[in-house]
Amino acid sequence: MDCSELIPVLVMVIVQLGYAGVNIIGTAVMGAGMNPFIHIAYQQIFGSLVITPLAFFMERNTRPKMTLRIFFQIFMSSLFGLTGDQTAYFVGLKHSTPTIATALANLIPAVTFIMAVLFRLERVGLRTKAGKAKILGTLICIGGAMLLSLYRGGVVIGQSSINWKYAKNTVDKNSSCNTSSSHGDLLLGPFMVLLSVLFYAAFLITQTRLGKEYGAPYSSTAIACVLASIECVTIAVSTDHNISDWALTPMRAVSTVYNGVVYSALAILLTSWCVERKGPLYVAVFNPLLLVFTAILSWAFLRETIHTGTVLGSILIIAGLYVVLLGKKKEVDVIKVEEDKLKEAHKSEGGQEC
Repeated sequence: MDCSELIPVLVMVIVQLGYAGVNIIGTAVMGAGMNPFIHIAYQQIFGSLVITPLAFFMERNTRPKMTLRIFFQIFMSSLFGLTGDQTAYFVGLKHSTPTIATALANLIPAVTFIMAVLFRLERVGLRTKAGKAKILGTLICIGGAMLLSLYRGGVVIGQSSINWKYAKNTVDKNSSCNTSSSHGDLLLGPFMVLLSVLFYAAFLITQTRLGKEYGAPYSSTAIACVLASIECVTIAVSTDHNISDWALTPMRAVSTVYNGVVYSALAILLTSWCVERKGPLYVAVFNPLLLVFTAILSWAFLRETIHTGTVLGSILIIAGLYVVLLGKKKEVDVIKVEEDKLKEAHKSEGGQEC
């Protein structure tokens, strides 16, 4: 694998590692009682403050002209990938358990693959080795993610000795939710996480078209963050009228700033960059890696034990990811061979005419 192929892989691995940190810190502050709508509103604001100056200076001489069509696509991107996805996911997480939310979120590759095929952004190619590899690898990734989330098995690694004071609040909060949640909450949680999956898949599809028509990823991300800030603040204000809930404790400030910088700004920017170059399925298939990183960080900071299911699921995820990447590489190689043949044919025709 040459450097041009390795860079997108490293970018998406970094994105998933950043998302794992978002989940750990976000779970801690929500366990301590922070309103998820207010948390999301703050993180969008901080994300906008980071990415907007960067976009202004990086692309002030190369920024294409803004059109109504492009602005609408950016608006839809903010609605799907920032406001819709994050709001639905955190509400779903609040009304279910981290295991259920994470397991359902790993349906993103399958949903994105289906949507990409429907929008003719991905070829199925059932009769080709590349197509079979993409389908098989996606199924293996999803299977590994579901196994890691739903199957525990015996304890492989015991609790970490790291004592993070927010871990106790998170464990107590999750235990309370598991024992006292109503039937309505148990239905609302999974439904909202599934809704977030649809939003994120739609975001990846939107980014594919936006990246081709507007070659300024920093600027489009900045505009999307500003729009999402307005949308999320509106939602938070309309659902929570208590001013004291907006107070930021040190941990809440750390969580909202980190989530804003990583989740709402840098991750969206890097994801958009990768979607433009590799397509939505390539990006979506990295999402199961989030489970691996989250399991490690949860063990270290939230004092969760590592079980057999975690190990087996991680192995399947990595294997499935490799199969999909192999399929994508085969597909690119086939297209390149066909293009080379066409070029040779045109050269031959030109030589005969002379």
